[in-house]
Amino acid sequence: MDPGVHAPSPPALAMRPHSSSRSGTEPRSPESRLSRKTTTPRSLCGADPPAPLGWARGHAPARNMELGEFERDNAGSCRLGSPVPELCRAEPCCLGIDEAGRGPVLGPMVYAICYCPLAKQEELRSLKMADSKTLTEAEREKLFGMLDGAKEFIGWALHILSPNLISTSMQQRAKYNLNALSHDTAIGLIQHALDAGVQVAEVFVDTVGPAEKYQEKLKQHFPELEVTVRPKADSLFPIVSAASICAKVARDHTVKNWRFPEDLGDVGMEYGSGYPNDPKTKEWLARCLDPVFGYPQFVRFSWSTAQTLLESRAVPVRWDDSEDDPALKGTRSVLSFFARRESSRRQLHRFFHERKLQPVSGL
Repeated sequence: MDPGVHAPSPPALAMRPHSSSRSGTEPRSPESRLSRKTTTPRSLCGADPPAPLGWARGHAPARNMELGEFERDNAGSCRLGSPVPELCRAEPCCLGIDEAGRGPVLGPMVYAICYCPLAKQEELRSLKMADSKTLTEAEREKLFGMLDGAKEFIGWALHILSPNLISTSMQQRAKYNLNALSHDTAIGLIQHALDAGVQVAEVFVDTVGPAEKYQEKLKQHFPELEVTVRPKADSLFPIVSAASICAKVARDHTVKNWRFPEDLGDVGMEYGSGYPNDPKTKEWLARCLDPVFGYPQFVRFSWSTAQTLLESRAVPVRWDDSEDDPALKGTRSVLSFFARRESSRRQLHRFFHERKLQPVSGL
């Protein structure tokens, strides 16, 4: 860091992320690639039959969500879900996938799957599921209560991706963009359902990026499944509508009950919907910006809304290894390692010399 004053990071605020933070070698599979960025594996991550987790009984799912594990440690990711109905282990099933919270600058992105036997699709239609974006919060909660009431033939699972995980993934040296993160999360949830014993036969997905390419990618991973990727799938296929409702209810609950590990002082919690065009969100982002340490982990640093405010209102920062980052400058030729020339490399700040610190890459 190049500002004149070097203060230690206080416990009250999260550090501003390094735009070229180093990452290790890429894992070989999408599932391992995603899990590498999460915290310790959580509920329902193994191949054993899932434990009876999820919503408490009753008709107020937003108040009874069993999201305590994520809320206690909301810096990584968490997967949880319902018990798998025995009928879904015995009969061919359809499975729908949708997400909530892809666009907001605040809070997590939640991916959800919902599944039921093919023979029960008419009963699913009778529940009158709809795209969650067209419903009020009360309507979404009511519909989720109906899904929960049909647990003898309907199951679901969630994967909650924290804003901190999203930002660090997008800003690491080997960029892991939002589309890739979304695709890998969806693939992981399908595999989770298969590992849990769900007899998945058909998969319906709301598209992320070009539908044809996404569909081909899913077919390559799951050649034995019939995969359909469509724009607006959450309004075309009831099983995707059900997944959309699960994802939206979970995100709404998580955002409303977010536990800040940072001390925000008198900033307040009126942050609106979290979308960049929401006036309340814009005002809250301006209030909670720390000039040195940036934003709390509730904010997605990688969003242009946050980056613009950091550039205009925060202390300018230069990272000492940015000039040597091949991703920024291009790979050096072999001959450059042998040529005699004066070093143009910027010297480390006195702060590092006094403490006998040097970049790991220089050891």
